[in-house]
Amino acid sequence: MPRTPDHLAMTPFYGFFHYLVACAHSACFRGEVAGTENIPPDGPFLIAANHASHLDPPFAGCQVPRQMRFFARKTLWNIKPLGWWLDQVETIPVDRDSGDVAAIRRVLAALHENRGVVLFPEGTRSPDGHLQKPKAGVGLMACKTGAPVVPCRIFGSYQAFGKGAKLPRFGTPVSVVFGRPITAADYDDPAAGKERYQAASQRIFDRIAALPEPRYPVI
Repeated sequence: MPRTPDHLAMTPFYGFFHYLVACAHSACFRGEVAGTENIPPDGPFLIAANHASHLDPPFAGCQVPRQMRFFARKTLWNIKPLGWWLDQVETIPVDRDSGDVAAIRRVLAALHENRGVVLFPEGTRSPDGHLQKPKAGVGLMACKTGAPVVPCRIFGSYQAFGKGAKLPRFGTPVSVVFGRPITAADYDDPAAGKERYQAASQRIFDRIAALPEPRYPVI
């Protein structure tokens, strides 16, 4: 059964925007949401999702009934009001042009605090809406902690507001699907040597790619 978000368990700032974005998703990009029962009710976990639009982080996050942490490129903090807002929702800044050890440490610290973190294995938005090759970062973070990984597939976000689009196409359905959690035994192979983290990322991404688009009628 779908789980109702407990906004009182979130910080007031996060809970307000969680509710606001969920309303915007429902009103302006109303697609289907499936599999929220697969999200762990407590303990540390990762959500790994495909990435084709700026809409992906908020639309995936607003369907998770727990307060999550997200990644965003460090340059966004150069815009002072936006940087302040990102800090309020506990976003983790990351330098995508280098191996950002500080960002990795912050993810590991969040997981050790029994928090959930949303990651995008492709690293950046798809230029054409198709799934891209995953990077090793998600595999590294998963293998370092052994945390369960919930695969998430977002459908329609490229059509709604893909890379290069100047304005969103309101009314375009964006659907979000969560799969069953993947355990460390299923994604981690310590014997894989230096390919361990890339192989783990690929196993996780294969689960994302296998998630089917929900076909329920939208009312």
